[in-house]
Amino acid sequence: MKAYDGMYIDGAWRPAAGPDVIEVVDPADGQVIATVPAGTVEDVDAAVRAARAALPAWAATAPAERAARLAALRDVLVARQEEIARTVTAELGAPLKLSRTVHAAVPVAVAGSYAELAATYPFEERTGNSTVLHEPVGVVGAITPWNYPLHQIVAKAAPALAAGCTIVVKPAEDTPLVARLFAEAVHEAGVPAGVFNLVTGLGPVAGQALAEHPDVDLVSFTGSTAVGRRIGAVAAAAVKKVALELGGKSANVILPGADLARAVNVGVANVMSNSGQTCSAWTRMLVHRDQYDEAVELAAAAAAKYGDRIGPLVNAKQQERVRGYIEKGVAEGARLVAGGPDAPRERGCFVSPTVFADVTPDMTIAQEEIFGPVLSVLRYEDEEDALRIANGTVYGLAGAVWAADEAQATAFARRMETGQVDINGGRFNPLAPFGGYKQSGVGRELGVHGLTEYLQTKSLQF
Repeated sequence: MKAYDGMYIDGAWRPAAGPDVIEVVDPADGQVIATVPAGTVEDVDAAVRAARAALPAWAATAPAERAARLAALRDVLVARQEEIARTVTAELGAPLKLSRTVHAAVPVAVAGSYAELAATYPFEERTGNSTVLHEPVGVVGAITPWNYPLHQIVAKAAPALAAGCTIVVKPAEDTPLVARLFAEAVHEAGVPAGVFNLVTGLGPVAGQALAEHPDVDLVSFTGSTAVGRRIGAVAAAAVKKVALELGGKSANVILPGADLARAVNVGVANVMSNSGQTCSAWTRMLVHRDQYDEAVELAAAAAAKYGDRIGPLVNAKQQERVRGYIEKGVAEGARLVAGGPDAPRERGCFVSPTVFADVTPDMTIAQEEIFGPVLSVLRYEDEEDALRIANGTVYGLAGAVWAADEAQATAFARRMETGQVDINGGRFNPLAPFGGYKQSGVGRELGVHGLTEYLQTKSLQF
């Protein structure tokens, strides 16, 4: 076990203000692998003051130089990809292959995209007799989750730095080690002191202090809808800008005539990836009544193949939460066709890949975000019924549509109340805006839309 010390503040690792530490646990075996400081209000204040002091110079830095620092950061992340992957596997439990191909690789692509955007975005433009300036919003407080620990930091820090903002990051307490690696990468890339700062700590202490701090101009949060509401309320009291990426209960709609086997197999893979700990996972599969039984059989067979291929959930609390949802599904009358609530292994925070059939739209497992490897298969009568079910939750983060005719799928997708829809297995695009409708959040991440979240607009009339 390694005991890490210090917070990354003003370009250096500085001793924490308090003596408390957070234990980092490997969820695969329950062993403590490291400790990090539990940040205090004083630590957060020091980090915000450093960010505030660094803001004028960084905001005035030419976009080309900001782009150069981001390009250097991308290169450091590339050089340290294997270390990053192994760190995520140790603290999150993700299989090493997934850590390499997603957890370590996607942040590289995102950092690179913002290096390009910083160099090409029109921070100043003319319209009529006005010059329109796109200026940094100021000091950003970023509170990031554990499920994609490095990606979510990069998805906030990279556009913030590209925009000319300075930032303080409070990573999730379950996965702080890769956040420390990122701070090291920022330092190695030559980002000036105070522009990026890192405070590890607990949400109710360090996270709340960051959200409430009067010198934070924007709070960017990814996590549960319940916590997002509280952050929104805190920010509203200070008329502070927020960007909230929250929960999801996304629908995977398979229209008649689609390649059923492919749609089901890809849908199951989507739910099982990262052990189901993905806010945009397609956890509701909607199938026409005439193909329903076949789809259920295909889904059960596909899920069975993931029994020894997915990692554990992030901690014991999450494991019990997911198992509780599975028990709730059984109690409400859904039919288990794969998996179940029993832990598949004696050690570690594992949950069996689970598929429910005979799920109705009003059931708890069809309405609430489970955040585990649990798929609900629902039947529908016609397209209007499918649309009603797909739009029938408080969430609207992602989704998918499958059809033999791409135009038919596109027409259906246009009517879905959700921020992102994959059509016939469309690939992930790091330049496309990501974010939700309804209670799935406010604002967008990634690409140019993610950059504009960190900008404010001024017009000069001549």
